[in-house]
Amino acid sequence: MAEEQTELEERIIIKDQHTKEIDLVNRDPKHINEDVVKVDFEDVIAEPVGTYSFDGVWKTSYTTFTVSKYWCYRLLSAILGIPLSVIWGFLFALISFCHIWAVVPCIKSYLIEIQCVSRIYSLCIHTFCDPFFEALSKICSNIRVALRKEI
Repeated sequence: MAEEQTELEERIIIKDQHTKEIDLVNRDPKHINEDVVKVDFEDVIAEPVGTYSFDGVWKTSYTTFTVSKYWCYRLLSAILGIPLSVIWGFLFALISFCHIWAVVPCIKSYLIEIQCVSRIYSLCIHTFCDPFFEALSKICSNIRVALRKEI
């Protein structure tokens, strides 16, 4: 009985990782579209002082803009939302796949290979350059510089 309960809990945990609850009220919790798509009537259409249209035209224009923007967005999201979410899901899955199965292994392989190269490089530097610069430093160590002020 205890094993069956544990197995059932594991299945529920695995299912919950893929079926996350979504917030239907706050649909942009990370504010990624805060500055991008906030377009209101006043942001697009404005009449300067002295060139006003009739009040009825202004009110009707506002209502027409707002309602048409609202319903066009809803219609486009109903028609294209699901196919585009499939495409974006596929794209991000492909990026994740490439990163997991190609990029990270290549980087790890490079780091392993460069470690071998760095040892060979270090050996060459210590073998050829260290004696040369040590000899050069011994030659230059007896050089004395004296500064005199001439009157």
